[in-house]
Amino acid sequence: MIPASFDYLAPTSLTDALAALAELAEHGDDAKVLAGGQSLLPILRMRLNAPGVVIDLGKIPELQGISADGDTIVIGAMTPYAAVLASEAVSTHAALLSKAVATVADPQIRHRGTVGGALVHADPAGDVGAPVLALDAELVIAEQAGTTRTVAAADFFEDLFTTAVGEDELLTQIRIPKHTGWGAHYEKFVRVSHQWSIVAVAATVRAEGGSIAEARVGLTNMGSTPLRANAVEQALVGQPATEEAVRAACAQAADGTNPPSDLNGGADYRKHLATVLTRRAVLAAAGA
Repeated sequence: MIPASFDYLAPTSLTDALAALAELAEHGDDAKVLAGGQSLLPILRMRLNAPGVVIDLGKIPELQGISADGDTIVIGAMTPYAAVLASEAVSTHAALLSKAVATVADPQIRHRGTVGGALVHADPAGDVGAPVLALDAELVIAEQAGTTRTVAAADFFEDLFTTAVGEDELLTQIRIPKHTGWGAHYEKFVRVSHQWSIVAVAATVRAEGGSIAEARVGLTNMGSTPLRANAVEQALVGQPATEEAVRAACAQAADGTNPPSDLNGGADYRKHLATVLTRRAVLAAAGA
């Protein structure tokens, strides 16, 4: 299908983009922000949404790029997946994000889709939310009047397709504490290549002397938002990185989750998958 007609704006600065959002909100105009477009464009083509204005962020250089700020890796919200995969800083200090991004769709989409766009879209089956949550990231949101606020990933995802970013605000940065030396693995279950995750698990582990000193585990598509498997994380601390010990700790992976039931499987099936995939992800991250 062909999208309904809309006006198109392509601001070249964050200030201009925020001003455009504020003006449109003041006049009651329905506007959509275009990042990579991998989620928005199909929605427009199917006419599931018909905004009056589309604001393209692709010409704002300050929203792109990857840098280090002390003990933090900073990723601009408009940074494409391909740039994350190519970044030595990310692969060294936030390996979990690199491993998750490598599973996203195909090279064409990874060159267009953006990390920030995926986070704000907040599809619970998306592959960026769980690793960002597991890595204890902070997200910087630009408000009107030139101010910003920083939101922990745990507070960023509010509900299905809903985040802490307001209608007249923009996500500008993802700030990830360095997890240098941590093992990482993203275990994704799909029926066909390039599919959205039926269930996936993001695990990063710091091992010492054959035992797990710290663990972070995020779950994809096990609720209306990405989730942390807190019980698993606590159970893993101090355990040897063995099949038996990890299996026992990961038995709690589905605790507190509320996965969907659809054509790919029921909620009970997904809970079983989460337990199996969490064990696999943790063992791989621990190098066992």
